[in-house]
Amino acid sequence: MQTFPSDGVTIAYLDVPAEGGGGDPILLIHGFASNHAVNWVNTLWVRTLTQAGRRVIALDNRGHGESQKLYDPDLYGSDIMAADARRLLDHLAIERADVMGYSMGARISAYLALDYPERVRSVLLGGLGLHLVEGRGLPDGIAEALEAPAGAPAPNPTAAAFRTFAEQTKSDLRALAACMRGSRQSLSRAEVAQIEAPALVTVGTLDTVSGSGPALAALLPNARSVELPNRDHSTAVGDRQHRAAVLEFLGTRP
Repeated sequence: MQTFPSDGVTIAYLDVPAEGGGGDPILLIHGFASNHAVNWVNTLWVRTLTQAGRRVIALDNRGHGESQKLYDPDLYGSDIMAADARRLLDHLAIERADVMGYSMGARISAYLALDYPERVRSVLLGGLGLHLVEGRGLPDGIAEALEAPAGAPAPNPTAAAFRTFAEQTKSDLRALAACMRGSRQSLSRAEVAQIEAPALVTVGTLDTVSGSGPALAALLPNARSVELPNRDHSTAVGDRQHRAAVLEFLGTRP
């Protein structure tokens, strides 16, 4: 892992060349309570993409993984984390990249495509559908579960699952609680309609967190949707059909 300063915050990232060298760059942005390794390395995304001739850049979002931990929710806006991603492209002298995010990372990717359209060649939104514009997706109580003493009952099963996941990834629970409170912004339909980059929306058919993928794709000017059969929010990310759909999209997008 390497690091760079993003407006005073230390951001860690991985930069893996394509097999054989060269290759179009793709920036990967992970989900909440995850990190670059759990979201993209362990699920074989980095290997799949580099074998397909892509240069893969994967960052740890602020508050996650090996990046700097912050405890003020105001420092975790989706637009702020999108700016971290844009500064990483600046740091690496990458003019334009395909950008793929999962869950919270997809929300950040959408903000990146909206705020810095000249930097985004295409945008791939995994594990996020209509909840980008309708609701926040995840239920309340997650931040409170993260801050609770070990063994305390969580307010709902989703909050309990995120507490367990955060402990498994050895995350800073207080930083994640601040991130949860600060990063749950939505885009309006009008804002989504301004994202003109070619887009792919991928959501599992059993996903109760993301909202409808086809409904979000219908709001984007240049998008298509792929539904992943019998996959929920946690199992869709590394699904073989997900990887196949992404490679097909990258091979045919302008």
